[in-house]
Amino acid sequence: MISKPDKNKVRKKRHKRIRRNLSGTAECPRLNIFRSNKNIYAQVIDDVEGVTLASASTLDSEVSNSESKTEQAALVGELVAKRAKEHDIEQVVFDRGGYKYHGRVQALADAARENGLDF
Repeated sequence: MISKPDKNKVRKKRHKRIRRNLSGTAECPRLNIFRSNKNIYAQVIDDVEGVTLASASTLDSEVSNSESKTEQAALVGELVAKRAKEHDIEQVVFDRGGYKYHGRVQALADAARENGLDF
């Protein structure tokens, strides 16, 4: 019998491969994305200290549930960029989390760029 590959397992393997070459510092933290079926989460992480500097998700009260998931992802990108600017962060390294740079991930990244994050 043919078994179907576990998509999340394949994504995690891809993410490990990406993370070998990506690391966030205090000067240039990592913008990490996690996407589930319902929500999308973004964190600005300093990997040297192991702390999250700013975060946003579709679960925040500023993001309304009446819009499409792509529009919600754009709002999350805008929100995480504003919160990062409050901590004087402008330059980040983008970590797509093993997902394709397409759809919700791309919408979040574009909105973050438009609101002042440079990557």
